[in-house]
Amino acid sequence: MKINRWLLGTIIGTQFAFNSFAADDAATNSTEAAEIEALKQEVRQLDQKVESLENQHQAEPQTTATADKDQIQELDQKVRVLERERELDQQAAADAAKIQPKITLGANGFSFGSADSNFVASLHGLIQTDSRTFFNDGGGTVGKNTFLLRRARPIFTGTVFRDFDFNFTPDFGGSAVLIYDAYLNYHYNPALQLEAGKFKSPVGLEALQSDTWTSFNERSIVSDLVPNRDIGFELHGDLFGGAVSYAAGIFDGAPDYTTPTAPLTTQDADDDKAFAGRLFFQPWKTSSVAALQGLGFGFGGSYEEDREAASGNLSSGFKTDGQQTFFSYAAGVIGNGAHWRISPQGYYYYGPFDLLGEYVISDQEVSRTTAPLASADLRNTAWEISAGWVLTGEAASYNGLTPKHPFDPGKNQWGAWQIVARYANLDVDDAAFAGAAPFAAAGSASGAKAWSVGLNWYLNRDIRVNTSFSRTTFTGGGGATGLGPITSQPENVLFTRIQLAF
Repeated sequence: MKINRWLLGTIIGTQFAFNSFAADDAATNSTEAAEIEALKQEVRQLDQKVESLENQHQAEPQTTATADKDQIQELDQKVRVLERERELDQQAAADAAKIQPKITLGANGFSFGSADSNFVASLHGLIQTDSRTFFNDGGGTVGKNTFLLRRARPIFTGTVFRDFDFNFTPDFGGSAVLIYDAYLNYHYNPALQLEAGKFKSPVGLEALQSDTWTSFNERSIVSDLVPNRDIGFELHGDLFGGAVSYAAGIFDGAPDYTTPTAPLTTQDADDDKAFAGRLFFQPWKTSSVAALQGLGFGFGGSYEEDREAASGNLSSGFKTDGQQTFFSYAAGVIGNGAHWRISPQGYYYYGPFDLLGEYVISDQEVSRTTAPLASADLRNTAWEISAGWVLTGEAASYNGLTPKHPFDPGKNQWGAWQIVARYANLDVDDAAFAGAAPFAAAGSASGAKAWSVGLNWYLNRDIRVNTSFSRTTFTGGGGATGLGPITSQPENVLFTRIQLAF
């Protein structure tokens, strides 16, 4: 607009100059003077119009900017309102979540609990369908080829009032329904916990391993010498991040609690109780050196005074891998005095490799209540070593393994495969067989040696298929009476298992 104004001024100025020159030629011409004055007035009017147009042009952008600014402010206010409404909705949802129960269902079972996790209940399960096939068993007179439901356990666990854990586990796998675990554990601090009820006594390493994760269908003959489940109270805990674990308990010490394959079914025949404890060290558990993290070692032990009734036997005997009794005490022989055990033990896990070993001494005073009366201090010993290698590379552990690629043929995934091997030896004190009336039942073996090999297939974390072969040879025994048919020849047995554990 300023350029237009300049051009207009130039044209008018030129006309004014031309007229001025004409005025010089006729100065007296008043008409021309009047025309000049009129032109000046017209210039002033045009200048005002130009200025007015310029002002209008400058005001238009300001008006548009003001309108845009007002619209932006209005939209910003709407956004702020929406954001606040969203915050209120989120807060309301969070407040509702604090009081809503939590329900989960997955590979680890079914669980439900309060929103604050102070009350939680979980349902798990263990089903093991086995087969046992005996070779050279004398036409079935020794081991019986059979299919069996080895374990069928609904496992109900949970937490109440934040710090109290519970476990209730019946078993429907045998001929009668039995309660295997039923206990309450107070865990306010990981380093100091109190457990009460029925649970495993803290002595044997393999015996303490979960039934879900044992390498073979049956535990080794070493577990014949350690206590299994019993009723009692136990203090236990983990120190220094799990580098040290301890357990110390007092138990009922029932007559048959040494039998690893049968739960507690009777009460203790005397007033004396059993004391059991265990110390276990994993000094490099949290170390940055991976090769040492899986090393653990320690020892367990127990002590009790046995004063059993004259009509009772010490236990149901010692069993082979095939669950045949190869040693038992004669009728009328009872525990009558001190009974102590000690078990140094250890394991090592590194990548796909695992190694486990333990040694057990069981020293017990016994008496014969029938003629000829006699007493003896019998010291039985046993040891084992087992190893495994995961062919598919997964890391092995005391608590099992999880396949990297769960079984799915459509994706060319086949789970995890593991080979395992074990050797075990049990030796009965020679004093049990001395004299004309020995403490051992007729035909009992004085020792057993068992080796086993197997292949385990983990389809996924919950489903597993096992197959293994075990051969047990005996020292002593034989004959035509008592346990003779069992111990007169080696036991050769093929095991299979399909397991669901969740």
